[in-house]
Amino acid sequence: MNIGNTEVEDTFAEAFGMKYVRLIVTAADEYWLDAGLRELTGYSSSVIACDAEAGVEQYLSEEETPDGRIGAAVLIFGFSTDGLQKAVPNRVGQCVMTCPSTAVYDGLEDGDKQVALGKQIRFFGDGFQKAKILGDDRHWRIPVMDGEFLVQDVLNVRAGVAGGNVILQGSCKTSALAAARRGAEAVAATRGVIAPFPGGVARSGSKVGSIYKTLPASTSDAYCPTLKGRVESKLHADAVAAYEIVVDGVDEQAVGEAMAAVIQAAAGENIVRIGAGNYGGKLGKFHIQLHEILS
Repeated sequence: MNIGNTEVEDTFAEAFGMKYVRLIVTAADEYWLDAGLRELTGYSSSVIACDAEAGVEQYLSEEETPDGRIGAAVLIFGFSTDGLQKAVPNRVGQCVMTCPSTAVYDGLEDGDKQVALGKQIRFFGDGFQKAKILGDDRHWRIPVMDGEFLVQDVLNVRAGVAGGNVILQGSCKTSALAAARRGAEAVAATRGVIAPFPGGVARSGSKVGSIYKTLPASTSDAYCPTLKGRVESKLHADAVAAYEIVVDGVDEQAVGEAMAAVIQAAAGENIVRIGAGNYGGKLGKFHIQLHEILS
Protein backbone atom coordinates (compact mmCIF):
# COMPACT_ATOMS: atom_id res chain seq x y z
CA MET A 1 0.00 0.00 0.00
CA ASN A 2 1.22 3.48 -0.85
CA ILE A 3 0.16 6.99 0.09
CA GLY A 4 1.68 9.06 -2.68
CA ASN A 5 5.35 8.09 -2.74
CA THR A 6 5.28 6.73 0.82
CA GLU A 7 5.20 2.96 1.27
CA VAL A 8 2.97 1.72 4.10
CA GLU A 9 4.16 -1.69 5.29
CA ASP A 10 1.76 -4.59 5.66
CA THR A 11 2.46 -5.04 9.37
CA PHE A 12 0.93 -4.42 12.78
CA ALA A 13 1.60 -2.54 15.98
CA GLU A 14 1.59 -4.72 19.05
CA ALA A 15 -0.13 -2.95 21.94
CA PHE A 16 -0.77 -3.86 25.56
CA GLY A 17 -3.57 -3.61 28.08
CA MET A 18 -2.99 -0.99 30.77
CA LYS A 19 -5.00 0.87 33.39
CA TYR A 20 -5.65 4.59 33.21
CA VAL A 21 -7.21 7.55 35.01
CA ARG A 22 -8.45 10.79 33.50
CA LEU A 23 -7.85 13.98 35.47
CA ILE A 24 -9.45 17.35 34.84
CA VAL A 25 -6.96 20.04 35.86
CA THR A 26 -8.16 23.66 36.01
CA ALA A 27 -6.39 26.93 36.75
CA ALA A 28 -6.88 30.68 36.78
CA ASP A 29 -5.35 31.24 33.35
CA GLU A 30 -3.34 29.60 30.56
CA TYR A 31 0.04 30.39 32.10
CA TRP A 32 -0.63 28.55 35.36
CA LEU A 33 -2.55 25.74 33.65
CA ASP A 34 0.38 24.99 31.35
CA ALA A 35 2.83 25.25 34.26
CA GLY A 36 0.92 22.59 36.21
CA LEU A 37 0.47 20.36 33.17
CA ARG A 38 4.17 20.42 32.31
CA GLU A 39 5.06 19.28 35.82
CA LEU A 40 2.28 16.68 36.02
CA THR A 41 3.16 15.03 32.70
CA GLY A 42 6.94 15.26 33.06
CA TYR A 43 9.16 12.17 33.17
CA SER A 44 6.36 9.99 31.84
CA SER A 45 7.41 8.80 28.40
CA SER A 46 7.52 5.05 29.09
CA VAL A 47 6.82 2.70 31.97
CA ILE A 48 10.08 0.97 31.07
CA ALA A 49 11.61 3.39 33.57
CA CYS A 50 8.91 5.93 34.54
CA ASP A 51 6.18 5.39 37.14
CA ALA A 52 3.47 6.16 34.54
CA GLU A 53 2.85 7.30 30.98
CA ALA A 54 1.00 10.62 30.90
CA GLY A 55 -0.07 13.36 28.54
CA VAL A 56 -2.67 15.99 27.78
CA GLU A 57 -5.64 14.46 26.00
CA GLN A 58 -7.37 17.76 25.25
CA TYR A 59 -7.73 21.32 26.44
CA LEU A 60 -11.09 22.38 27.86
CA SER A 61 -13.00 25.65 27.80
CA GLU A 62 -14.69 27.24 30.80
CA GLU A 63 -17.96 25.62 29.73
CA GLU A 64 -16.41 22.14 29.84
CA THR A 65 -14.90 22.12 33.36
CA PRO A 66 -16.51 21.53 36.78
CA ASP A 67 -15.53 24.96 38.16
CA GLY A 68 -16.06 27.14 35.08
CA ARG A 69 -12.36 27.84 34.52
CA ILE A 70 -10.09 26.81 31.66
CA GLY A 71 -8.63 23.36 32.02
CA ALA A 72 -7.31 20.21 30.42
CA ALA A 73 -7.99 16.49 30.48
CA VAL A 74 -4.91 14.42 31.32
CA LEU A 75 -4.64 10.67 30.78
CA ILE A 76 -2.26 8.73 33.02
CA PHE A 77 -1.49 5.07 32.27
CA GLY A 78 0.08 2.41 34.47
CA PHE A 79 0.54 -1.34 34.39
CA SER A 80 -1.90 -1.81 37.28
CA THR A 81 -4.30 -0.01 39.60
CA ASP A 82 -1.72 -0.39 42.36
CA GLY A 83 0.85 1.29 40.15
CA LEU A 84 -1.50 4.21 39.54
CA GLN A 85 -2.23 4.43 43.25
CA LYS A 86 1.45 5.13 43.86
CA ALA A 87 2.10 7.39 40.88
CA VAL A 88 -0.97 9.63 40.64
CA PRO A 89 -1.15 11.06 44.21
CA ASN A 90 2.61 11.69 44.12
CA ARG A 91 2.37 13.56 40.82
CA VAL A 92 -0.70 15.58 41.81
CA GLY A 93 0.66 16.42 45.26
CA GLN A 94 4.11 17.43 44.05
CA CYS A 95 3.28 18.94 40.66
CA VAL A 96 -0.29 20.32 40.73
CA MET A 97 -0.99 21.22 44.36
CA THR A 98 2.26 23.23 44.31
CA CYS A 99 1.16 25.16 41.20
CA PRO A 100 -0.73 28.41 41.94
CA SER A 101 -4.53 28.46 41.40
CA THR A 102 -4.98 24.84 40.28
CA ALA A 103 -7.71 22.31 41.14
CA VAL A 104 -8.14 18.63 40.19
CA TYR A 105 -11.30 16.66 39.40
CA ASP A 106 -12.08 13.15 38.16
CA GLY A 107 -12.67 13.04 34.40
CA LEU A 108 -14.38 9.62 34.43
CA GLU A 109 -17.95 9.11 35.60
CA ASP A 110 -17.35 5.46 36.50
CA GLY A 111 -14.70 2.79 36.36
CA ASP A 112 -13.68 -0.77 37.14
CA LYS A 113 -11.80 0.29 40.28
CA GLN A 114 -10.77 3.46 42.10
CA VAL A 115 -7.58 5.01 43.45
CA ALA A 116 -7.39 7.42 46.36
CA LEU A 117 -6.33 10.95 45.44
CA GLY A 118 -7.56 13.69 47.75
CA LYS A 119 -8.17 11.01 50.35
CA GLN A 120 -4.41 10.47 50.42
CA ILE A 121 -2.88 13.92 49.91
CA ARG A 122 -5.37 15.64 52.26
CA PHE A 123 -3.02 14.90 55.16
CA PHE A 124 -0.76 17.67 53.88
CA GLY A 125 -3.41 19.95 55.40
CA ASP A 126 -2.13 18.93 58.84
CA GLY A 127 -5.62 18.63 60.30
CA PHE A 128 -6.97 21.83 58.77
CA GLN A 129 -8.27 20.08 55.62
CA LYS A 130 -12.04 20.01 55.10
CA ALA A 131 -14.29 17.67 53.12
CA LYS A 132 -16.64 19.21 50.57
CA ILE A 133 -19.44 17.50 48.63
CA LEU A 134 -19.91 18.73 45.05
CA GLY A 135 -22.80 16.98 43.37
CA ASP A 136 -22.46 13.34 44.42
CA ASP A 137 -18.69 13.40 44.87
CA ARG A 138 -16.47 14.12 47.87
CA HIS A 139 -13.62 16.60 47.44
CA TRP A 140 -11.02 17.95 49.83
CA ARG A 141 -10.15 21.58 50.55
CA ILE A 142 -6.50 21.67 51.55
CA PRO A 143 -5.25 25.02 52.91
CA VAL A 144 -2.33 26.43 50.92
CA MET A 145 -0.64 29.82 50.77
CA ASP A 146 -2.96 31.31 48.12
CA GLY A 147 -6.17 29.93 49.66
CA GLU A 148 -7.23 26.30 49.16
CA PHE A 149 -6.33 23.45 46.83
CA LEU A 150 -9.52 21.64 45.80
CA VAL A 151 -8.99 18.00 44.83
CA GLN A 152 -11.38 15.09 44.30
CA ASP A 153 -11.38 12.34 46.92
CA VAL A 154 -10.99 9.34 44.58
CA LEU A 155 -10.47 8.72 40.88
CA ASN A 156 -12.13 6.07 38.72
CA VAL A 157 -9.85 3.62 36.92
CA ARG A 158 -10.56 1.96 33.57
CA ALA A 159 -8.82 -0.52 31.29
CA GLY A 160 -7.09 1.05 28.30
CA VAL A 161 -4.63 0.19 25.54
CA ALA A 162 -1.03 1.41 25.39
CA GLY A 163 1.90 0.96 23.05
CA GLY A 164 0.19 1.46 19.72
CA ASN A 165 2.86 2.87 17.45
CA VAL A 166 3.85 4.13 14.03
CA ILE A 167 7.45 4.18 12.76
CA LEU A 168 8.24 6.54 9.90
CA GLN A 169 11.41 6.54 7.85
CA GLY A 170 12.77 9.47 5.88
CA SER A 171 15.42 9.92 3.22
CA CYS A 172 16.05 13.41 4.62
CA LYS A 173 16.39 14.19 8.34
CA THR A 174 14.66 17.56 8.04
CA SER A 175 11.70 16.01 6.24
CA ALA A 176 11.54 13.12 8.70
CA LEU A 177 11.48 15.48 11.66
CA ALA A 178 8.74 17.60 10.06
CA ALA A 179 6.71 14.46 9.32
CA ALA A 180 7.10 13.29 12.92
CA ARG A 181 5.77 16.60 14.13
CA ARG A 182 2.78 16.35 11.77
CA GLY A 183 2.09 12.89 13.14
CA ALA A 184 2.30 14.04 16.76
CA GLU A 185 -0.05 16.93 16.03
CA ALA A 186 -2.51 14.44 14.51
CA VAL A 187 -2.54 12.52 17.81
CA ALA A 188 -3.11 15.75 19.74
CA ALA A 189 -6.16 16.44 17.57
CA THR A 190 -7.65 12.99 18.31
CA ARG A 191 -9.75 12.46 21.43
CA GLY A 192 -9.16 9.64 23.89
CA VAL A 193 -5.43 9.27 23.20
CA ILE A 194 -2.04 10.66 24.15
CA ALA A 195 1.47 10.43 22.68
CA PRO A 196 3.58 10.37 25.86
CA PHE A 197 7.09 10.92 24.45
CA PRO A 198 8.74 14.37 24.14
CA GLY A 199 6.73 16.40 21.65
CA GLY A 200 4.84 13.18 20.94
CA VAL A 201 7.86 11.57 19.26
CA ALA A 202 10.48 8.98 20.29
CA ARG A 203 13.83 8.88 18.52
CA SER A 204 15.11 6.11 20.81
CA GLY A 205 12.72 3.29 20.01
CA SER A 206 13.41 0.16 22.03
CA LYS A 207 13.37 -3.61 21.74
CA VAL A 208 12.76 -6.13 24.51
CA GLY A 209 15.89 -7.26 26.33
CA SER A 210 19.57 -6.44 26.10
CA ILE A 211 23.00 -8.06 26.16
CA TYR A 212 23.16 -6.55 29.66
CA LYS A 213 21.07 -8.74 31.96
CA THR A 214 19.90 -5.87 34.18
CA LEU A 215 18.24 -3.98 31.30
CA PRO A 216 14.65 -4.89 30.34
CA ALA A 217 14.90 -2.95 27.06
CA SER A 218 17.57 -1.53 24.77
CA THR A 219 17.96 0.40 21.54
CA SER A 220 15.99 -0.81 18.53
CA ASP A 221 19.12 -1.49 16.50
CA ALA A 222 17.15 -2.60 13.44
CA TYR A 223 16.03 1.02 12.97
CA CYS A 224 19.37 2.72 13.72
CA PRO A 225 20.85 4.13 10.47
CA THR A 226 24.41 4.06 11.83
CA LEU A 227 24.13 0.28 12.34
CA LYS A 228 23.24 -0.61 8.75
CA GLY A 229 25.48 -3.48 7.69
CA ARG A 230 26.18 -4.51 11.27
CA VAL A 231 22.68 -5.75 12.20
CA GLU A 232 19.63 -7.09 10.39
CA SER A 233 18.20 -3.71 9.43
CA LYS A 234 14.52 -2.90 8.92
CA LEU A 235 15.31 0.42 7.29
CA HIS A 236 14.50 1.34 3.71
CA ALA A 237 17.65 1.52 1.57
CA ASP A 238 17.24 5.31 1.30
CA ALA A 239 16.35 5.97 4.96
CA VAL A 240 18.68 8.17 6.99
CA ALA A 241 16.39 8.69 10.01
CA ALA A 242 13.46 6.96 11.71
CA TYR A 243 11.04 8.25 14.32
CA GLU A 244 8.43 6.42 16.38
CA ILE A 245 5.12 7.85 17.58
CA VAL A 246 3.72 5.82 20.47
CA VAL A 247 -0.02 6.08 21.17
CA ASP A 248 -1.85 5.22 24.41
CA GLY A 249 -5.63 5.37 24.43
CA VAL A 250 -8.87 4.60 26.19
CA ASP A 251 -9.54 1.60 23.93
CA GLU A 252 -8.26 -0.20 20.83
CA GLN A 253 -10.48 1.77 18.47
CA ALA A 254 -9.19 5.11 19.73
CA VAL A 255 -5.58 3.97 19.36
CA GLY A 256 -6.23 2.66 15.85
CA GLU A 257 -7.91 5.89 14.76
CA ALA A 258 -4.99 7.92 16.09
CA MET A 259 -2.46 5.70 14.33
CA ALA A 260 -4.35 6.09 11.05
CA ALA A 261 -4.32 9.86 11.53
CA VAL A 262 -0.56 9.74 12.14
CA ILE A 263 0.08 7.79 8.95
CA GLN A 264 -2.05 10.10 6.83
CA ALA A 265 -0.39 13.18 8.30
CA ALA A 266 3.19 11.90 8.15
CA ALA A 267 3.18 10.49 4.62
CA GLY A 268 4.70 12.83 2.08
CA GLU A 269 7.84 14.00 0.36
CA ASN A 270 11.00 12.14 1.43
CA ILE A 271 9.05 9.81 3.74
CA VAL A 272 10.00 6.55 2.10
CA ARG A 273 8.35 4.06 4.44
CA ILE A 274 5.88 3.92 7.34
CA GLY A 275 5.58 0.82 9.50
CA ALA A 276 5.10 -0.23 13.11
CA GLY A 277 6.88 -2.11 15.86
CA ASN A 278 5.86 -5.52 17.15
CA TYR A 279 7.28 -8.56 18.87
CA GLY A 280 5.83 -11.19 16.58
CA GLY A 281 2.53 -11.05 18.44
CA LYS A 282 3.98 -12.84 21.46
CA LEU A 283 3.72 -10.10 24.11
CA GLY A 284 0.77 -7.77 23.51
CA LYS A 285 -2.76 -9.01 22.89
CA PHE A 286 -3.75 -6.04 20.68
CA HIS A 287 -2.49 -6.35 17.09
CA ILE A 288 -3.38 -3.20 15.18
CA GLN A 289 -2.95 -3.83 11.45
CA LEU A 290 -1.86 -0.76 9.49
CA HIS A 291 -3.66 -1.63 6.25
CA GLU A 292 -6.88 -2.36 8.14
CA ILE A 293 -7.00 0.92 10.03
CA LEU A 294 -6.33 2.84 6.81
CA SER A 295 -9.18 1.06 5.02
